[in-house]
Amino acid sequence: MEKKQAMKQLSELQKKAREMRLAAEEWGSEWQTLIAILMSARTRDETTIKVAERLFKKYKTTATLATANATEVSAIIRSVNFFRNKTKSVIGCAKMLTKEFGGEVPRDIGTLMMLPGVGRKTANVFLSEVGKDAIGVDTHVSYISQKLGWTVYKDPRKIEEDLRNLFPRAEWSRVNRVCVRFGKTHQSRREKNAILEEIKNKKYSPSGQAPRYYRNSLRSSLYADKPCSIGLY
Repeated sequence: MEKKQAMKQLSELQKKAREMRLAAEEWGSEWQTLIAILMSARTRDETTIKVAERLFKKYKTTATLATANATEVSAIIRSVNFFRNKTKSVIGCAKMLTKEFGGEVPRDIGTLMMLPGVGRKTANVFLSEVGKDAIGVDTHVSYISQKLGWTVYKDPRKIEEDLRNLFPRAEWSRVNRVCVRFGKTHQSRREKNAILEEIKNKKYSPSGQAPRYYRNSLRSSLYADKPCSIGLY
């Protein structure tokens, strides 16, 4: 896969995706951003955002969340998948942030991954959200990367390595956001695969524009299928 071709494909994905708020976005503090990302694993962004808003309304600092009653936290975040495990992670993460970092979130991936509930993908999504160059490999990124030939691997760490080599560093943070929005826009697997195949096979002129015969909409034979279940973070 050529780097220029991959960049054009990423731009095509962005054009075919709706603008929407993702779970990592638009929080007032970095600890809230991290907790929201943590809770969003295998949960719809729309659900996570509503749950996080209720949680942060009650617990306004890492210190108050660190001393929260687990039963009360579970009641608030019950709508997210695996809420019991996430309750432990949320409180544990808040405790460590408060005790070890004075309520601030560390900015290096190694330290981030020491926090309860924070794996490599969560850490990378957080880092990209706060302005660092990072690629969070979730199921959307994994699926699209394999379909478009950006990688031949299924292992998230190997996919991340391939994407880091394929895309310019300045574009790393864009990869996850574009892929997630595309995946959420096209939830029918049949439709999603047809669009990805179209993008994969599209030929570009030196200017970056697709030839005229490629500039058409999806075939009318496409129809809605059952939404595929793909986790977000």
